[in-house]
Amino acid sequence: MNFKTIVCLCFIGMLTISCNKQEETTKQSSIIFSQGEKITSTNFKGTSYLQMLINADSLNQTSVGNVTFEPGARTKWHSHPAGQILLVTNGVGYYQEKGQTKKILHKGDAIKCPPNVIHWHGASADHSFVQLAVTGREKGETVWLNEVTDEEYNSTHN
Repeated sequence: MNFKTIVCLCFIGMLTISCNKQEETTKQSSIIFSQGEKITSTNFKGTSYLQMLINADSLNQTSVGNVTFEPGARTKWHSHPAGQILLVTNGVGYYQEKGQTKKILHKGDAIKCPPNVIHWHGASADHSFVQLAVTGREKGETVWLNEVTDEEYNSTHN
């Protein structure tokens, strides 16, 4: 190899390292809150993570959790006696109320789920999905129901 070839290869290597570091920095900068611990509850299908940010207590009965769903992961059908608000912070996901069409959610979307409305939410099949779940606890805990079937998950009409 001659000197020009070596210099050129070094330059290409430095560009590759620089690009990889840029991708890693961009990926890390899109994360707002810690991913948290893997959810082991049977109320979720697929791999998801939870980082509780605020636990409900006697002074404020609202909890806030950062939930990360890997592609295809989702909750069971469920409802919240005091309702829930979902704030999408990253990725592409789904939200569906029983008897309604599934909504596709993107970063920046917000969903207000009224009290006692049966619904599910999770990641799309091809993308991860991150949400802040703001849940009122003053009227009771989440009521978990049946699994969202693959047919329901993949359908646009339910």
